[in-house]
Amino acid sequence: MKKLNIAIIGLGNIGSYLYKYLKDNKNILAEKNNCLPIVKYVSAKNKKKKRNIKIKKSQWLKDYLHCTKLKDVDLIVELIGGAEGPAKKLVFDALKNKKHVVTANKALIAKYGDQLAKIAEKNKVNLEFEAAVCGGLPIIRSLKEGLIANKISRIYGILNGTSNYILSSMDKQNKSFKEVLHDAKRLGYAESNPSADLNGDDVSSKLKILSSLCFNSFLNSNIYVEGIKEIDKIDIDNANNLGYKIKLLGFAEFFKKNVYQSVHPTLIKKDSYVARIDGVLNAVIVDGKPVGQSTIQGEGAGPSATTSALVSDISSISRGNIKFPFSISSKERKNLKFKNIEERIFSAYLRFEVLDKPGVLSNITNIFSKNKVSIKRLVQNPIKNKRSSSIIIITHDAKNKRLKKILAKISKQKFIRQKPKLIRINNL
Repeated sequence: MKKLNIAIIGLGNIGSYLYKYLKDNKNILAEKNNCLPIVKYVSAKNKKKKRNIKIKKSQWLKDYLHCTKLKDVDLIVELIGGAEGPAKKLVFDALKNKKHVVTANKALIAKYGDQLAKIAEKNKVNLEFEAAVCGGLPIIRSLKEGLIANKISRIYGILNGTSNYILSSMDKQNKSFKEVLHDAKRLGYAESNPSADLNGDDVSSKLKILSSLCFNSFLNSNIYVEGIKEIDKIDIDNANNLGYKIKLLGFAEFFKKNVYQSVHPTLIKKDSYVARIDGVLNAVIVDGKPVGQSTIQGEGAGPSATTSALVSDISSISRGNIKFPFSISSKERKNLKFKNIEERIFSAYLRFEVLDKPGVLSNITNIFSKNKVSIKRLVQNPIKNKRSSSIIIITHDAKNKRLKKILAKISKQKFIRQKPKLIRINNL
């Protein structure tokens, strides 16, 4: 039986879990793939850190980059993280030295995936990154293989478990954003610095990769990104009263020969499938022909889910198939037109906290009228003893640029007590 010699670079929670899994299950994997996976070498920033695995002295590398030159290494698993620094150096060197690479590094693939793919193709090695997007959900392999017959028009979904946990917990536990974020950190759902999850950057990286695979295009950074930091309990309660839930969604759509990519909080109807995805779960929905709509749901992060994806990639390489990293050759991938969402049409939820005095409401509605946006529904909630009022407006469909213009105009009015809110609505 042939063997696959592996170097695991990065031994945090995921790297340690993967090491143990490969050691405990190598015989089962050998039977399934007709190839025996052997963890030949490992490397970590902190060698002395306590881990629940036993590693032989002979397995430790003094220099993590040395694995890219060793003849007895076939595959390198990069689990360092980050788009720059050691991770970038390792993956570029590995592919240049004709080593297969498996990575969970979404930031690296989203930024340098096109360059890395060309090197992998030139040297006839594999670059696999199933674990980079939505952990245990096999969405990358589904797009590359399972849905290969389909012309995909749209992909969207909940691509970040931390933000989904925060929004759904605010809804169900009657807690504030800060309280739920504290819980998420305590439970290990959020990092000590969760900014990439909260500001939408994590979803943005994942969406760039997915849209490239869906539309056979090069990666493109023209993407509208908005996080969940401005969402508060009042917005959650208002959404419920109006028959909606708030979710942070990533969208990539091919429409009239253009691609639109966006990440933003979205109001969706309570009875929709996506609205019922709570906690740290992820869900990805693909619209294509001839299959119609396909949905994949599951754990999006954590050592076990990520290891599931890593082992899937390792097994694919074990079987000896050389594949294009982005499904088709770099020579065949397209430079499509990626446009911003300013001309796209949305209905929207807008919330204004205002002084409760005559003329305020008519002033607001006049601004809507002048910008040719019609109001579908208006709710005014006076706040007793504070001489203020909360005005909630649901609009009919309008161009995004008109909605943003209205928001900017009203924000400057003297009767505004705090920064107004705009959340787009999507009838999924």
